[in-house]
Amino acid sequence: MSKKRLVLSLGHKDLGTNLPEQKAAVAKTAPIIADFVEEGWQVAVTHSNAPQVGMIHGALSEFAARHEGYTPSPLSVCSAMSQGYIGYDLQNGLRSELLSRGIYKCVSTIMTEVTVDPYDEAFYQPLKTIGRFMTKEEAETEEAKGNHTVEVPGKGYQRIVPAPNPVAIVEIDAIKALLDADQVVICCGGGGVPVLEQGTVLRGASAVIEKDLTSGLLAREVDADVLLILTAVDNVTLNFGTPAEEAISEMSIADAKAYMEAGQFEFKSMLPKVKAAVDFVSAGKNRAAIITSLAKARQALRGKAGTRIS
Repeated sequence: MSKKRLVLSLGHKDLGTNLPEQKAAVAKTAPIIADFVEEGWQVAVTHSNAPQVGMIHGALSEFAARHEGYTPSPLSVCSAMSQGYIGYDLQNGLRSELLSRGIYKCVSTIMTEVTVDPYDEAFYQPLKTIGRFMTKEEAETEEAKGNHTVEVPGKGYQRIVPAPNPVAIVEIDAIKALLDADQVVICCGGGGVPVLEQGTVLRGASAVIEKDLTSGLLAREVDADVLLILTAVDNVTLNFGTPAEEAISEMSIADAKAYMEAGQFEFKSMLPKVKAAVDFVSAGKNRAAIITSLAKARQALRGKAGTRIS
């Protein structure tokens, strides 16, 4: 009998922001992933990269501004760097945890590219914030370069970029091969490097992809049994932030669609998670998607916590 297959999507709080935070976060995250492996799941891990890609992009831009002969790196290149930067710590932390339990299983990070549609409406309306907060003068400099910024009240300005929908995962065959070989795969970091197909060439797009949407696409492509999306809260809630806030333990596809249409979920955070869950569950039989926190992940996979969409 084939093993059950799990796609686990880590949120940025499960990975920290700077290097010390990331290492501390991995020390907490790796044992939970190892639990799933030990229980017999085939696991593919995806992760956020928002703080890391912003840090890398900002650092390289500022370095280039101060040193002749160096140039800023495109956002797509910074996204690729972040996959290696995070994957390095995550795969080593998970490998060590597995070995400590007597589990000899390879853990691999796949630098993953994801194609996007050049005519996606998101390219005409950038909304995703990245990077550190800037002064007004720094924001004006970014605007002069052709980039877009937005003012965040009380904090300064941030760059905003498009967030197009994922179309296809370029390295999907390699990911499938590793899972079929019963290995642990870390892939599609940060939603994958967004690329545009131009003949036989893949060109990086100045954009980011919602990692949960890519996680849902990955789960469909590898025919996963469960998509487990980890976030900052234990459950999806209705009427979030109001006295009438209500935690949900289960949602049908029809319920989830109705809640989305009613505007129940914030478009930058919970909406992509619920949409990814619905798309995954709708695409096959006997599938389930779960949204919860890292602390509740073990219980949620056993049906005792979190919000389950099925």
